Formats: sequence, C-alpha cells, structure tokens
Amino acid sequence: MSRSEWLKQEAAKHSETWSAMRRELHQYPELSNEEFETTKKIRSWLEQAGVTLLPFPLPTGVLAEIKGDKPGPVIMLRADIDALPIFEEADVDYKSKVDGKMHACGHDFHTTSMIGAATLLQARREDIAGTVRILFQPAEEIAVGAKAVIEAKVLDGVQAIFGMHNKPELPVGTIGLKPGPLMASVDRFEIEVYGKGGHAGIPNATVDPIVVSSAIVSALQTVISRNASPRHSAVVSVTRLESGTTWNVIPDTAQMEGTVRTFEPEARAAIPEQMRRVVEQVANGFGATAKLIWHGMLSAVQNDAALVELVAEAAALQQLTVVEAEPTMGGEDFALYQELVPGNFLWMGTSGTEQWHHPKFTLNEGAIEVSAALFAETALLALEKLA
Repeated sequence: MSRSEWLKQEAAKHSETWSAMRRELHQYPELSNEEFETTKKIRSWLEQAGVTLLPFPLPTGVLAEIKGDKPGPVIMLRADIDALPIFEEADVDYKSKVDGKMHACGHDFHTTSMIGAATLLQARREDIAGTVRILFQPAEEIAVGAKAVIEAKVLDGVQAIFGMHNKPELPVGTIGLKPGPLMASVDRFEIEVYGKGGHAGIPNATVDPIVVSSAIVSALQTVISRNASPRHSAVVSVTRLESGTTWNVIPDTAQMEGTVRTFEPEARAAIPEQMRRVVEQVANGFGATAKLIWHGMLSAVQNDAALVELVAEAAALQQLTVVEAEPTMGGEDFALYQELVPGNFLWMGTSGTEQWHHPKFTLNEGAIEVSAALFAETALLALEKLA
C-alpha cells in the first residue's frame, strides 16, 4: 500500500473519533484569548496520540511537534482555535451550550483537522526526515494571535508554513489554491468630526457635524473610484456613525469608524493619505474640522507559488479536486507569518449551508478526514522537497 493510500484509509478509520472531538469543541466555544479549556482539550488529545508537546509561551494555544529520526527541514501546520460572540441558531444536536458564543467560523473544524494530521504523522514517523510543528493559535478573530506568536519567537527556524480556511460553498473533497493574494489586508480607521452645535430649528447658526459626516461618507468612495488604480482591488467601508443625544439639538461632534481592505501593498500604502485629504478638505468646506485616525492591522495573505504547486501535488496524491481559489476581502492573520517565511493558505471544501460568521453556520464533518490526510501528505511532501 502506498503512503497516500495509507493516509487516506487511516484517516477514514479515525473519522468518528475526530467528529466527536469537533463536536466537543463546538459545544463549548471560547472567545479570543479565553481558550483555556480548549487548550486543555487539545493538549489531552495530542498526548493520547503520543504527540510531543512543546512549551508554549502564551496563556492559551498549543505547540506540538513530530520529529523524525533523521535530520531535515522544519515546517509548520497552523490551525486557529477561537470562537465568536454569536448566538447559535444552527439546527444540530451538538449546538453551543454557551449562550452568546459559537464556532461560527469553523475553527473547531480547523483544530480537529490538525489534530488528525498530527495523529497521522505521529504514526508515520519513520517517513519523516526533519520536523513538523503544529501550531494551534489563539485569538485569530481579533487579529492579535499571530502577532503574539511571532513576538514569542514560536516561528523561529520554520522554513515553510501551511494553513487553511473552510469554504462552505466548495464541496467536500475539493480544495481551492491560488498563488499570490488570497485574502485582503485589514486596516481600521476612526474619524472625528468637530462642528458647532445649537438649536435644531436654527441650523444656520450651527455647523452640523451630521451633515458633514454624511458628506465625508459619500466622498470617501471616491478614494476607490478616482484615487485607487483600476488595476487594484480595494474597499472602504464606514461601519459606524454616531452623533447627537436627542431630537431637537444639533450636536457639536460626530464619530465614525470603518475598515479598508486591499490586496496590493502599494494600494494599502497610498490609501491612508488619500483618505486624510478627503476627510479634512470635505470638513473644511462646511466650516468644520475633522481628524482621521489610522490603525494598521494585517497585511494581505500572499501565497508562495512553489508551495501552491507542492500542495496541488499533495492533493493529487490524495485524489482531491483542485480549483482556483476565489480571493476574498476577508482578512487572516496567517498573513503575518507569510511576511517571515514562505506559506500557503488554502480553501478546504466543507459543503456548508451558510457563510462564515452566520448564526446558522454548519459544515459537513466528512471534510475532517479529508483535510487531516491532505495536511499530513503536504507535510511529508514538503519535508522531502525542501530537503
């Protein structure tokens, strides 16, 4: 029996066990940087599989290692482990038992899949020339987990990193691959508008910050339509606008916040100054003043072309269907790892019924054995190729 056939058959044998793990995680979701019980469960399951646990310098999260008897490269597989503050509405018998918290993005699936990959790799240690580390990362949903991992030097010595996100619209047995940008950079902005308040019936004696804010919201769209290059993909979204406290008083100030998403580094670098100019000049035209506050967060996920080809080869060995991954303006802090080492992030088909972050989000658990076998295959192939 070939190695690929063995991985596939062995994954099928573990299918029910891994589904039970995923349902356990699903019923007891924990928010970012609060994944204490989740961490304990992951450690326990890995220990039961005989996988070595390494010291992990953060309060939550796990780092495991399968080290071969022969020297070789060091690669990393990564899963995220946190849930979201959402009330679950999915009609499943393993529904969240924690009010207001839910694995609505499938991180329970990611976690279980990588436990499965670790289990398979541990059983094939004789095939390993080098080291496979498996990172179970906290706090992806608030975009601080990867940064903390990097600052703790967990990535030191790693030569390539692989990760995934479930993709509900792709069927089980299909993966999406794409070199270059796959997920957008993520930045946040705040805007403060300063006008002059007064009586709502005497607006001529005021500088209405609500009117000014409305004009700024409309004008910000010209940053994309007239300032950004037509060759670039970018989004500016104002997601909160607050002003005033009652019905008959024009307030002094207004506050806005929102997000900017881009794929190209040059677009990301240019947009803050373009927005600042629009915000200040529009406000000045009304006799008001305004201030833009910029919060840079995440770069775009940029897949290494050689690693994309490697994963495609692993997928072929596992007899999976490969399609071109459709990019999304959603963000992922996996991008921060790719700034330091080559990486590949893929879409894993899960035959889901709803999109990410929906209260009725579900997925087909048959994808667990598929993804576990694929990542084990990818790890073994990567060690061979990098050597």
